[in-house]
Amino acid sequence: MSASPLPTPPSAPQCAPYGAPLPPPAEPDRPRPTSLTDLFLSFTLIALQGFGGVLAVIQQQVVERKRWMSNEEFIEEWSVAQVMPGPNVCNLAMMIGTRHFGLAGAMSALAGILTVPLILVLCLALVYAQFATQPQVQGALRGMAAVAAGLIAATGLRMSSALARNVIPLAACIAIAATGFVLLAWIRLPLAAVVGLLGGLGCVLAWRGLKP
Repeated sequence: MSASPLPTPPSAPQCAPYGAPLPPPAEPDRPRPTSLTDLFLSFTLIALQGFGGVLAVIQQQVVERKRWMSNEEFIEEWSVAQVMPGPNVCNLAMMIGTRHFGLAGAMSALAGILTVPLILVLCLALVYAQFATQPQVQGALRGMAAVAAGLIAATGLRMSSALARNVIPLAACIAIAATGFVLLAWIRLPLAAVVGLLGGLGCVLAWRGLKP
């Protein structure tokens, strides 16, 4: 009678050698831009919808509609875009483009966010120069500013849901946001000073929350 083969013991999980970098974690299966043209057209449509500011539109399109990134990822990259020199939305567009297609993606996203709106703004500037003193035009612009402020406020409320999963306690996040509003809107401190002060405080709190 032949002896039955012994069962093969399960192999131990392979670990990286001491000092070697660990492999990056697998990214979640999420939609992404299919090409540079898709990236360019997507940001062109985002820019054409962004009356008074693109933040409200880009968060809805990138996170909720296209699902290129999660709400937490959007908040992290938006925070970096705000402390970098230059327009916030342009910085964010280049970061998203770089994430998927490198330098070519960054240039395509930036071109999409700027090209068509630039042409429209130049054309509207010629018309505005003729009718800028009309009371109806001034009233319409004030109304558009109010709508833009409401869109930004609504986007902030939607993004605030991610604060519950932040390493910084929720109470501290609310306190930092309220302090920033007071310093900018009422006391009117320079933006660079507020970002340096509260941004540094947020970095310290996040480092303490991540420290083992």
